[in-house]
Amino acid sequence: MIRVQLPYGEPAWLATRYADARFVLGDKRFSRAMAAERDAPRLSPGVRPGGILQMDPPDHTRLRRLVAKAFTIRRVEQLRPRVRELSERYLDELVALGAPVDLVENYALPIPVAVICELLGVPVDDRPRFRVWSDAALSTSGLTAEEFTRNQEELRDYMRGLIAQRRAEPADDLMTDLIAARDEQDRLTELEMVDLCRGILIAGHETTASQIPNFVYVLQERPEQWKQLCADPELVKPAVEELLRFVPLGAGASFPRYAAEDVEVGGVLVKQGEPVLVAVGAANRDGLRFGAPEELRFDREENQHLGFGHGVHHCLGAPLARVELQEALRALVTRLPSLRLAGDPVWKTEMLVRGPRTMPVAW
Repeated sequence: MIRVQLPYGEPAWLATRYADARFVLGDKRFSRAMAAERDAPRLSPGVRPGGILQMDPPDHTRLRRLVAKAFTIRRVEQLRPRVRELSERYLDELVALGAPVDLVENYALPIPVAVICELLGVPVDDRPRFRVWSDAALSTSGLTAEEFTRNQEELRDYMRGLIAQRRAEPADDLMTDLIAARDEQDRLTELEMVDLCRGILIAGHETTASQIPNFVYVLQERPEQWKQLCADPELVKPAVEELLRFVPLGAGASFPRYAAEDVEVGGVLVKQGEPVLVAVGAANRDGLRFGAPEELRFDREENQHLGFGHGVHHCLGAPLARVELQEALRALVTRLPSLRLAGDPVWKTEMLVRGPRTMPVAW
């Protein structure tokens, strides 16, 4: 545990060890909701509307239960054939375009966008519109506070319009289910529903769209392991888990947890009201928890990484993300074993998530 000062907000503690990170993420004495009352440590001047990510139980539990059934392992496994179909389709289209071609725009991004849009009930054709809002929501320093707020309100207005449309024409999707929970059971407010849909849309595509090219890049740097997957696609599932441990998604620590009382973490006393940031990337490379942490090993046992977080805020969409990553990677190693980088990727900058914005590939 060390003291840090981010560009904006008050000083914080930074947890880098696996045991400390897991403890802070899982202990109920640490609050996300307190961040709304404080000058929370952050990378950008704008204050993000927290939604469910900035709630504690029981409000967090109430909202999470409303959407959790859509993301159970059983429900998501039923989506696997559809995810596989989309992976195959977009790979067909990518090959038809001819090399070199951008893996991000033509493969990594369309797969999770199509899946989350179908699940939530958002028109895929609106992707160019919500892509801009998604970039703004995850920006760390590219926007002024006023621009940041305006983009968030534009996305909220967009969601309000879709919700009104779905109220008039119900469908078999998650948005219709949330509307029923709002209108018939009064289980959430209108703003909570809007922000839930907004959060699901952004988190439901941006993370996977970043990790697919991240994984490919790491594997291309390790050609023997790429060949290993091509020779034995059954290794894709453990490979995805190891890549989730090895490849950090976040560009830095964010979403501070505030101590609701004095708590000792890793021999350090965190006083009531002090924030703690968790460095998930560092925790996943902690040699006290993982043997040879700097090595990418597909045979790693008990790989309890923190790639999807831990505790009550453990990523709700983790089962879906796993299926998307597995199917996207499986299609590539089985159908394009000769895949290679055809130039330098252009990396995202000033964003909460790290990954290529473009990645030219050939085969």
